[in-house]
Amino acid sequence: MEKQLEKKRRLGVVAIIIRDRNNAYSHVNQILHEFGEIVVGRLGVPYHERNVSVIALIVDGNTDEIGSLTGKIGQIKSVSVKSAFIKIQ
Repeated sequence: MEKQLEKKRRLGVVAIIIRDRNNAYSHVNQILHEFGEIVVGRLGVPYHERNVSVIALIVDGNTDEIGSLTGKIGQIKSVSVKSAFIKIQ
């Protein structure tokens, strides 16, 4: 059973760009906290020259978990999210 669960897990990266930090940043952080068990690492950089904040995540979870995380973040106004992941063999 454990090996079957491992096969369904994905290792990936999630890129989040926040265009309105004042209104969206706390909501994004709340969602990231909810999914903290699948977040392996996080890097957040305010990019003042472009007036955006960029968050890069390393995630390790199944397709449903990662999809739920990115789906919730993607629904926030002024936030863009993209993900790429691979199956762990």
